[in-house]
Amino acid sequence: MQHLEVQEFSRPGDRVAVAVSGGADSVALLLLLLELREGLGIVLSVVHFNHQLRGKASATDEKFVAMLAAKHKLEFHSTSADVAKQAKKEQANLEDAARRARYDYFRSLVDSGVCTRIAVAHTADDQAETVLAHILRGTGLAGLGGIHPMAGPVFRPLLTIRRAELRAYLRRKKQNWREDATNRDTKRLRARIRKKLLPLLEKQFQPAVVEHLTTLADLAREDEAFFDRLVGKRTALATQERDGGLRIAVADLLAARVKGACNTGFAEDTEKNHSMALGKRLTRGLVERVKKKSGQLGAKHVDAVIDLARTGRNGSSLMLPGGVEVRKDREALLFRVVQKTDANATRTANHRFEYEVDLSRGTQDVNVPQLGCVFRLTVIDWPSTGEENNKREMVLDRERLRSPLVLRNWRPGDRLRLSGHQHSHKLKRLLNEKHISRWEREGWPVLVSGEVLVWARGFPVAADFAADEKTRTGVVIAEEKI
Repeated sequence: MQHLEVQEFSRPGDRVAVAVSGGADSVALLLLLLELREGLGIVLSVVHFNHQLRGKASATDEKFVAMLAAKHKLEFHSTSADVAKQAKKEQANLEDAARRARYDYFRSLVDSGVCTRIAVAHTADDQAETVLAHILRGTGLAGLGGIHPMAGPVFRPLLTIRRAELRAYLRRKKQNWREDATNRDTKRLRARIRKKLLPLLEKQFQPAVVEHLTTLADLAREDEAFFDRLVGKRTALATQERDGGLRIAVADLLAARVKGACNTGFAEDTEKNHSMALGKRLTRGLVERVKKKSGQLGAKHVDAVIDLARTGRNGSSLMLPGGVEVRKDREALLFRVVQKTDANATRTANHRFEYEVDLSRGTQDVNVPQLGCVFRLTVIDWPSTGEENNKREMVLDRERLRSPLVLRNWRPGDRLRLSGHQHSHKLKRLLNEKHISRWEREGWPVLVSGEVLVWARGFPVAADFAADEKTRTGVVIAEEKI
């Protein structure tokens, strides 16, 4: 196994913790690294995570690993968690919950300074099984990449080595190991792939199927890394941080034309295919950037976003895994996180505010953190000279305002009679006429005088409260970002 030695996973001085479950693969990894540690210049320790899934057998595994660490005079770090209980609480897949708990523990060891890197014993067989599992469940290029050799501080130096090689190595070393009975449970997909599908493929179709699948994974990861860089650059250029999320123009998401496409008879169809590929990758990248919790984004979800961009009505939206909501906002899409299942209730709560205004001391600043704005209500002499006098429809008559004077978010049923209009109209209708989407108008600020709407952002003041030739003191409202 000389090719293990040339893997560039560690540097001299690294403190490498070897994740040892007690199974053959992880025990072999520990012994191999013990042989190589002097040449690599690394300091080894052993870590073990007890998932509490097999009762006494789990406890025996932990004791076995602790004794193995003591035998080789290595520091031993372990913890345990009731993974089954946690998975039930989260309504999550048991294997996914176990993986998350295990890797959270590994990251905590690195963060606390116990080690600088974690070595994990995934093999070529594990890689082949993973790629096949992804194919059977349905996957794209990212899924074909399978298990990555490095992921943050975690590295996997055995991905090119077969499981049988490791067992033969342990037998030569006369080192025993623990067997996990659940690995033989063919009710589980991975076990069926391991025990039935791969042996069948090797025997009747292609003896080198494992090697070919690991090569496929390598090539897929190379291509995926290239596309990730390409999409990252496009995302940086095409997106804006707005309204608590990421906003991208529909034209940029759908990529109507691809720069540099050759001008041939089939170029138009080719460009369409390229644009859809880029659009789908942009969608996945945007969701990954904004989501705060786990959730698997499938092909159907991505297609739904593309359909929303193409044909969705202004203000229409959809929910995606990870608590991400995507909303059509005129000629753009906005990706952002919604914390609760009831998205509408959450958005309303996040943008509800009400602040009393006291103009007895003159100008007042009203800080509205829900909108990230400060509203400045400035008391001015009237009639004034200069430009303000020509914009009386934007100035309130101070003497006509009554207490309580309140700056709040708009509410269904609010009505406003604008200067120059004979009748009042629902503010909702006025916002629609200005093409303000439902998303944009969340938390839309208004000023209420004694329960009467006298001002709304972006509109002239109410006709009955507008400054005129009898006005002596006016109020001007300005908005500034915090």
